[in-house]
Amino acid sequence: MNKIVVRSVILILVLVLLLVVIFLNRSPFGKNNSSFASEPKEQITRIELSGNHKSVVLEQKGETWLINGKTEARKSGIQFITRILKEIKIKSPVSKELFKSEVTGKNISTVRVKVFENHRLLRSFLVYKTRSNIYGNIMKMRETSKPFIVYVPGYDGNIGSAFNLNEIFWQPYTVFDFLPSEIAGVRLENLTDTASSFSIINRKNHFYLTGTGSNNGLDTSLVVRYISYFAYVPFESWAMEIGEIEKKSIEAQQPLYTITVNTLAGSSKVLKLWAMMKGEGDNKTVDSDRLLGKSDEAGELFVMRYFDIDPLIKKRSYFFR
Repeated sequence: MNKIVVRSVILILVLVLLLVVIFLNRSPFGKNNSSFASEPKEQITRIELSGNHKSVVLEQKGETWLINGKTEARKSGIQFITRILKEIKIKSPVSKELFKSEVTGKNISTVRVKVFENHRLLRSFLVYKTRSNIYGNIMKMRETSKPFIVYVPGYDGNIGSAFNLNEIFWQPYTVFDFLPSEIAGVRLENLTDTASSFSIINRKNHFYLTGTGSNNGLDTSLVVRYISYFAYVPFESWAMEIGEIEKKSIEAQQPLYTITVNTLAGSSKVLKLWAMMKGEGDNKTVDSDRLLGKSDEAGELFVMRYFDIDPLIKKRSYFFR
């Protein structure tokens, strides 16, 4: 009898221990379905995004992250997506009805995400970028898994936007990045006031204002200062929210300004700037803080703050005392 009691006690203890282990590791929706966060031993080193016949690979090489092994990636973009990948948690489950209406019914394409630390796969899941919630996403571990809305604690923004398959999205937000020693000439065309347009050329490392009109009273220090502004000119964001039809309409219009930079190496870069509208429908007005820009290098419209581009938008009279 004592042996039976002892065995029963041991069995009960084993069962209790097993239950404790299960509950300590239990997630509310099943661990295999709800553990989206990547947990590297040191750091994430590679992110693969694919879907809709496109793919982007972001990979760390030394201190630099590269886009598809070629172009250097924007640091803020990498910091944003790696934070998301390490900190994402479930906000709420999504019913079959909601998933059908917001994803299947709207034919939203899938972005497959794979996260690596060196050659070790940390996590793989699916992202459905949707406007059905403020976090901009519904996610699944696999096609047959339960869907969830996922968020980052402490951040109420759209995290779905981080899973972007457009290669240019990951490039640095830089319009011009030229040192004075690299510039052969600059041309600013003010298409609303052509008399204010001007050109500057480099002759043996000295910059001169050219064009019609007298140069009496020209302040050469202002010419040199103007050229120095091209060392770093950023833009704010890509104009992703503007539809393709509207983009074509904007680009068909005459720009407000065109800025051309020619380099001593023989290359050139052209920036065109248009007025940007804000508001909806009949309430649209010209945005006094921002412009729309497009360079021949990027090939896509982007948003520029006047704060960043103002140093370059000068009239010819600026260079005279």
